[in-house]
Amino acid sequence: MTTQVNPPVVVGVDGSESARAAVRWAAAEAASHGAPLHLVYVIGAPLDYGPGLGVVPIDYETFRKAGDEAIADAAKSAEEAAAVKVSAFVVGGNPTTVLLERSREARLIVVGTRGLGAVKRGVLGSVSTAVSRRAHCPVAVIPDQAEHTAGAVVVGVDGTEADSPAVAIAFDEASHRDAELVVLHVWTMDGILSTATLRTEAYALLSESMAGYRERYPEVRMRRTVVENSPVKRLVEASDTAQLVVVGTHNPGLVAELIFGSTSQAVAHRTHCPVIIAKAPEAA
Repeated sequence: MTTQVNPPVVVGVDGSESARAAVRWAAAEAASHGAPLHLVYVIGAPLDYGPGLGVVPIDYETFRKAGDEAIADAAKSAEEAAAVKVSAFVVGGNPTTVLLERSREARLIVVGTRGLGAVKRGVLGSVSTAVSRRAHCPVAVIPDQAEHTAGAVVVGVDGTEADSPAVAIAFDEASHRDAELVVLHVWTMDGILSTATLRTEAYALLSESMAGYRERYPEVRMRRTVVENSPVKRLVEASDTAQLVVVGTHNPGLVAELIFGSTSQAVAHRTHCPVIIAKAPEAA
């Protein structure tokens, strides 16, 4: 992945209200980190399919006009939301492919949870899951009406080395937002150790794993929380009062991907606040 001196926050635009919410959030996020904001509208292949009609050509200029209008609207929303340098792009291709390629040089990809797209077909919502799974940088999934608000930054951890990318982002976000950081560890009874023993061990593990970050971010107020039951349920509950939830995902192919990696996807589409899905560093 190419490293830029000041990589942009990239947000997918498709003209929907969900995309507008994503743009407003992305603008504030970019401004808080002193990063530029890139707005990207993707025009799909100018072909459509009708029942019994085979391939039906669609006027490309109609798509281009819709893209220009959506980008202009998004740029206005971004400039109203925050003082940030905005660049706009209307490009052809597959939305997922385009955003994945741009994720190679972005600090963050931002998508809405659902969208309309050209001729009211699902676009943004349909690509958010694919992008959040396969992007080369962290991905923020933004629900409708989301704004930068008060409340804690919550990070979900599972007690492994794979927590590091999510924890690093969570501390950085809490620092920039002057927000409390809640480190949430969810455990399940194993039938061998007592609840008290498991809880004590979990708190000790959190203290040890967070020590380096607390030294690096002494200004961040951190609270450790150890709870039982489903990680998804607990993170969704925490999102009710949080301004941001951060979760991690593991490299594809690892057994842990089936456990905590799937949690990141479920959480991203059920929470009541924005979610950032962290990424493990890619091999050189």
